[in-house]
Amino acid sequence: MKPTAPAGGFRGPVKRSITIAGHATSISLEPGFWEALEVAAARRSLPLSALVAAIDGLRIEGEDPPNLASAIRSWLLEEVRVNRPTDA
Repeated sequence: MKPTAPAGGFRGPVKRSITIAGHATSISLEPGFWEALEVAAARRSLPLSALVAAIDGLRIEGEDPPNLASAIRSWLLEEVRVNRPTDA
């Protein structure tokens, strides 16, 4: 099967500022990742900044932590894998 472009086409990263533990930090993610992150936060009844702070906490516990944007993308990929519907 031939791949198709995402709805709205391919779009580059969007930089947003988020406060984590009282400190503002900028994160650049593609719009689809921002949307998925917002859905994940709403699903948990958390503010976006609280979910990002939790992901950041998990990230820095690692032996060789990636940058925060990479950690968020990796976390979202796992979130999709875990929550995808199973075949009937």
